[in-house]
This record gives sequence, structure tokens and C-alpha cells, in this order.
Amino acid sequence: MIKFLEEILKSSFEILNSASIWLVFSFLLAGFLRNILNPLKFQRMLGNTKLSSVFKSTLSGMLLPICSCGVIPLGMSMYFSGAYLGPVLAFMTSAPMINPVAVLLAFGLLGPEIASIYVLTGFCLPFLIGVIGNKFGGDELHAPGMDEFIQSDYDDDRSFKEKIIDGFNWAFNDLALVVSKYVVLGILMAGFLFTVFPKGYIERYLGDPSVLSLGSITILAAIMYVCAVGHIPFIAALVASGAAPGVAVTFLMAGTATNLPELLSMYKLMGKRTVVIYSTTMVISSLGVGYLTNILLVDFKPVIDFNKNLGSIEAANALLIQPPEYIKYISSMMIILLAVKSVLPVVRRRVMA
Repeated sequence: MIKFLEEILKSSFEILNSASIWLVFSFLLAGFLRNILNPLKFQRMLGNTKLSSVFKSTLSGMLLPICSCGVIPLGMSMYFSGAYLGPVLAFMTSAPMINPVAVLLAFGLLGPEIASIYVLTGFCLPFLIGVIGNKFGGDELHAPGMDEFIQSDYDDDRSFKEKIIDGFNWAFNDLALVVSKYVVLGILMAGFLFTVFPKGYIERYLGDPSVLSLGSITILAAIMYVCAVGHIPFIAALVASGAAPGVAVTFLMAGTATNLPELLSMYKLMGKRTVVIYSTTMVISSLGVGYLTNILLVDFKPVIDFNKNLGSIEAANALLIQPPEYIKYISSMMIILLAVKSVLPVVRRRVMA
């Protein structure tokens, strides 16, 4: 039992190491933008159900290279600053799914056919999720109290330095505490799943074209933590080993834009309806686009011809570029400490009761 728990913690920490840098970066960015953007102008721009607002959020997300865990603080910051659900979901989908670096890598390793479908989907799917979010958001269309705030006067005569300091204080003493708690909980759940079904087993399964299906890829990708840039080499290796091109597109869509920490954070901070809209649209769209890709690219030939004896995992690892380990560990410890800090008051109250 102790060994099993150790394996869960080890697997969870590996996942956290992959995401923690982006989380810390997002907290810093959210804090910087907190008081720099005029709230009233921001709400006029994104606090509505206009298609133009969803378009702006989708395009903004496509230009920001950040992962699905890292986008959580930014998305939550937008939502609780007055942006409507549609623009927020559009941003939270497009930012981790596609960015300029991932597009260049996709064209180089997956070829123009898959890359073109990837780019088109990377815009259309977030836009679709945004439109659906605005249409069916219900009580979760905007954060509570935003209607009153929109009508209030806003006058901030603080200096630039004061705004920045206040923004960082908010980011790490408010936003980061809430988000880190749910991210760590989601990562522990993912670590449990990877302990029961080891990551090496999953990757060997993904590397066997004979057992691949779009449905299984969608489910696996949705629970895994996937970074678009980091996993494109792995996907290229799968396709070079014989996997259908639809698998690549489906994995990039469902994998990069969803994972357990993100869905749990959405559920706790934005509501159940939001999670249903987001996950349902993502799964159905991923399956549909993957199926259509296989029909359109029936005679597809991989751009890279890996040596079949090398294996997809080894080939992907040879292409993958990792940041320095010490930065990962420092960032991960920051997220863990923030999560501990957020639950300490609850623990103290229960102990004192």
C-alpha cells in the first residue's frame, strides 16, 4: 500500500513538473494585467455575447504559447474581471491548443495536410465553444456581481508601480491560492490514474496502430496532461509508425485543450454547466474532425520516416526539448506551497473545532 501511494505521488509530481512553469508564468501575467487593463474597457470588449468578442479571445489565445494548466489562471482572471463565458472558453481552448511555435513544428513534423487541418480546427473549435458558451451559459454566463460592477464608476489614480505591486499581490495571494489547490488535486487524481494504468503502458498502447481508435485516443488524451509543442514530436512518431492522421488531429485537439486539473478548476470556480459545455463540445468535435481527417487523407504519407525498430517513444524523446530541471522543481515547489497555504486555514479550523 505504501509503495502504491509512493507511485501515485511520484507520477503526480512528474505531471506537475510539466505544467508548473506555465502556471507560474500565468500567475505573473495575470497579476501584471490585473490593474493595467481598465476594467470598464475590458468589460465593454469581452463582457457581452457578440461574435466579435469570441473572435478576439480566440485570436488572442492562438498567439499565446501556453499549456492547458497554465491557461487556468488567465481564464479565471478574465472571467472574474467581467468577461462573459463565451470569450473565456474560447481563450481557454485556443491558447493551449495552438500557437505559432506549435504551428511551425506541426508543418515540419506532421506535414502541410495535417498542419492545415490543425490550424483551421485550432481557430474554429474555440470559436464554436465560445458561441455555445454564450448561448447556453445560463447563470454561469458571467461571474456573480458583474452586472452591478459594469454600471459602477471606475477611477484609479494609482501609479504604474502601485498597480503592478497590487496586481502581483492579488495574483499570488488570491488567484494562485485558489487555482493551485484545485490544480494539485486534479494532478493527484491524474497521478492515481497513471499509477493504475502506467504512462509507459499508455504510450505503448498509443504507439501500436493496430489497436488505436479515435474514441480511445479522445478519452486518453482528455485525462492526460499534453503540451502541444512538446507532444507534436511524439504524435509525429505515432503517425510515422502507422497511426492514422486523424489520430494526430484528435490527440492534439482533445489532449492539449483538456486535462483533469483544468476540468476540476472549471467545475469548482465556474460551475458544472461550464464543464459540460466545454468537455462535451471538445469530445464530439475531436471525434468528428479526426474521422473527417481520416476520410480526407486516406492516402496520407508521413513526412518523417522513423526507423520502425526505433519505436515511437524513443523517437519522440530524441526530438523533445525540455526546459532545465531546476526551473521545473522550483516552479513545482511554488505550486505545492501555494496549495498548502490555501488549505491551512481549513485544516486549522477543523483541528481547533
